[in-house]
Amino acid sequence: MTLTAAGKRVRSGGRRRSPATPGPGPTPEALLRALELSIARQIRGLVAGDYRARDLGGGTELAQVRPYEPGDDVRRIDWNVTARMNQPHVRVHVPERALTTWLLLDSSPSMQFGTADRRKADVAEGVSIAMAHLSAQRGNRLGVVTFGGRSDRRTEPRTGRAALLATLLDAEADGAAAVAAQDQPMSDETRTPASALRFVARGTPPGGQVVLVTDLRGPVDWLSQLGAVAQRHAVLVVEIRDPREDELPDVGDLTLVDAETGREVRVDTSSAQLRARFAEAAARDREHVARELRRLRVRHVVLSTSGSWLRSLADQLRLQGMLP
Repeated sequence: MTLTAAGKRVRSGGRRRSPATPGPGPTPEALLRALELSIARQIRGLVAGDYRARDLGGGTELAQVRPYEPGDDVRRIDWNVTARMNQPHVRVHVPERALTTWLLLDSSPSMQFGTADRRKADVAEGVSIAMAHLSAQRGNRLGVVTFGGRSDRRTEPRTGRAALLATLLDAEADGAAAVAAQDQPMSDETRTPASALRFVARGTPPGGQVVLVTDLRGPVDWLSQLGAVAQRHAVLVVEIRDPREDELPDVGDLTLVDAETGREVRVDTSSAQLRARFAEAAARDREHVARELRRLRVRHVVLSTSGSWLRSLADQLRLQGMLP
């Protein structure tokens, strides 16, 4: 990845960059390796080579030795047991399969907001790149489900560079669709992760990793679906915020526009009382969301459009005991 230079356009992840769309910034390999360790720890070692499927099959760990049956692979005959029992026996191993990570990516218009180093969509793209990088290791797979855009996408789990490319293409396409749709009203079902979570809860085998990347704005009536997912998968919720969503600047009269609904409110930000009430309301709202996520016992980290999002992600996972 490359860092956007002031006033210049550069490419990062195969996409054209500009000061208005700077992208996620640098993603150091050392931090990505640390994140790989954190995911492995969260899944309790259920990575490729350690992940146990329900059925018996080819693998390295012995599950049982049983009498030979017609059709068994003769290469699996255990000759020591056969000699002792005077009857052919075969070894049956625990199968191994790759860990599947599902990335649920918010592509709603509110993700285009950003007043610091980058937009929320740029941070989300960075998280997508990190997850794709990690999922490409050891044959693990990455599936992508976007929501909040005009044409949400579901990319079947893939391995290697194909997963990374699919992630970037989905993020770019749905981000552009969200920008074009900012002046169009959207239903709650469309702009919240409800449908994406419902798909993962009902349509995927259990035992995977789910990473929900969103700004957690708007209605939170999708918590029941998140709870259903958390019963089947390890869940990490990555919340992305912008400083101006928590505190209003003192810039006089200001028109605030809800990117999701198009609603406009005219306020006088020179009022200290108004700014204090706004900050208190924002803090209450964020604490309510965090409390609900704790109740569901899912991992929750908060990233900002200001500063190094990747360093912040690693630091928070370390505080939660997910990193050494």
